[in-house]
This record gives sequence, structure tokens and C-alpha cells, in this order.
Amino acid sequence: AAYQDGAARPRALAGAKCFHPTSDADGGTSQAASAHTTARTAYQGRAACVRALARAKRNNPTSSRGQKMKSQKLLDKLLAVGELIHATEPTGDDLAFHHSLLCSLCLPRRAIPVREFLRQAGEGWLHVQAGVLDLDDGPILQPIPFGPVARLALIWICTIARRTNSREILIGHSAAEFLTMLGFDKQGRRYCTLRQQLHALAACRLQAGFRGRTVNETVIKRIDAWLPAARSQRATWPRSLVLDAEFFDELVQHSVPLDARALHALRGSALTLDIYIWLAHRLHRLNHRPLWLPWRTVKLQFGSDYEGKHGHGDFCVSFKLALRKVLIVYPAARVNVQRGGIELRQSPPPVPTRSCLPVKAPSPVAQETA
Repeated sequence: AAYQDGAARPRALAGAKCFHPTSDADGGTSQAASAHTTARTAYQGRAACVRALARAKRNNPTSSRGQKMKSQKLLDKLLAVGELIHATEPTGDDLAFHHSLLCSLCLPRRAIPVREFLRQAGEGWLHVQAGVLDLDDGPILQPIPFGPVARLALIWICTIARRTNSREILIGHSAAEFLTMLGFDKQGRRYCTLRQQLHALAACRLQAGFRGRTVNETVIKRIDAWLPAARSQRATWPRSLVLDAEFFDELVQHSVPLDARALHALRGSALTLDIYIWLAHRLHRLNHRPLWLPWRTVKLQFGSDYEGKHGHGDFCVSFKLALRKVLIVYPAARVNVQRGGIELRQSPPPVPTRSCLPVKAPSPVAQETA
């Protein structure tokens, strides 16, 4: 249908742009464009992203037939979720929340062999320090939390606290229930990964800085260890935890609403989750002038782990592919991939303001920290 309407076929993946409705020079939407034309343009933008993704998967000579079939199924599911998001606004259980501090400064995507991790983005920075946890036989060193499971676990911990407006939250009657919240299946390896990342989140300490001010954060104040199964009893699931008071107050005042349907669709990649959360927090805060970000700035924020001779090129390819997936489930985002970087334009947030939960009065500690 897009071809019949005269839409240009997408170019190669590395140089293609994401086609979205653009604004006039003064920032306003063109008065001559009708609602039908705007909707059709948005549909063509999503169609262009989908076709480019499909072509990239199809032209990969290293992929086996089974991998191509699996990729096509995932792409079909992503497209279906994107159409659902475009047709209906998130309500009720579709609403998720994340701390604004962690929307631009994210956790590592892969396991790192050190005990400290530093992430920089512009004038801000995030320092994560691994801690220890009592696992019924004394203190045990825990790793730095990493990967999509750690991200989604933290997002749903924040979501439950935001919905219930309480520091003490119930994270499910079983590990299987919590995995379902995150959107994962109940395979055995998922339980091992969830246990490792939940313990790592509970033990780690966060420091954030911006323009001369440093803030020390602890996410989880108290949690019972998730002990492995013994011969005489089953594994003990913690069921509940208590958030740190300062972190909870800041979360209530500075939480960023997200669409849980998009999070579930992007759950397989930490990079796509990072890009989606970043755009959800950043785009609606822009003014009417577009923001240009060169690749070196984007790589500093999202690709510090891409090193070596071809690290810059590999990151650009990975980021473009991940961005196209994000734009399918965030159709209102106006992001253009151009030569040398990306261009961001003011866009509506993925969750309308009227759909967000009410905010209680902030505590003095939260006001001072903010």
C-alpha cells in the first residue's frame, strides 16, 4: 500500500533514514496536512523500518535457515505490537515507570570482570559499585548488574512501587510470576539469570553526578536472599522487598512513564531497551529546534563497550538496527538517521500525560536531592 501511494523504497540499512512526519521551521505542524495524510505518513515510516529490518536479516550470509525463521517470527511479533500501540493508548497494566536518573545513564549491557562501572552522558555520569549479600552462609560478593533482565527487573520494581505508592512492595508469589511480569518465558536458565541479577541489584550502590553535584543512591534497602533449593526444601523466593526511602521519594517525583507492551516486545536486547527508555524521557522535553547528536556522542553514551579497530563502525550498525526496532513500538518518535549522526525532534511521549498516575507531595529529602 505504501508503494502504491508513491512512497520511496527504503535504501540500504546503513544509510537509510527513518521516515516520520517532520515539522516546519517554526516548530509547528504544517497546517495544510490533513489528519489522514499524517496517519498515512506515520504508517509508511513504520513500514519502511520493517522492510529495512527484514532485508538486513535476509541478506545476512552467516545466518542459518533456523535463525532466519526465528528472526522473521520475532519481527512479525514486533510489528504486531507496534500496530497495537499505534491503535490504542496504554492503560492500567500497560503502564510502567522508571527512575529518570537511569533513563540516560544505564547499566552495562554485558558482564564485566571488574567491581566498578562508570557511564558518562554529556555532563552527567553514573558510577555503579558491586556489593555483597548475605546468602545464609556469610557475605558473598555480587557482580555488577547487567543485561536486559536487570533492566526490566529494576523497571518493574519501580513500577510496582509507583502503582502501590509504597516502599514495601510485593514482587510476586513466585519467581515464575515475576518472570511473567518481565515478559520472559519460564525456562530454567531464566531463573538462574533472574536470581543473579536480583541479588546484584540488591547489593549494588549507585553514584550520579551532574555539574558539580554528586548524589549517592541505594535502590533496595532490605531483601531476603533467594536461596537455592536444598535437598530437604524448595528454593526460597523473597516475595517482597523494601526500597530505600530517598530513592522511593525521588521515584515518585521523577518517574518516567513507559509502555509495558513496548518493553515486553524489546526484552531480548539491552541496547533496544536503553534507546527506547532514553527517547521516552528525552524527546518530549526538547524545544521546537531539532537536536543533532554526532556518532561519537551517541557512542560515548551507549557504546562504551564497543572497542577495537572496528568498534565505531560496529556500534553504528548495531545502533541503527536497534533504533529501527524501537521506532516500530514508539511510532510517534521523530528520529532521523543521517550521515555522521542522528537528529532528534520534539515528539509526544509514549504515554500521554493524562494516563499517568497522580503524584503525592514530595518529602523534604526528595526536594533537596532533586
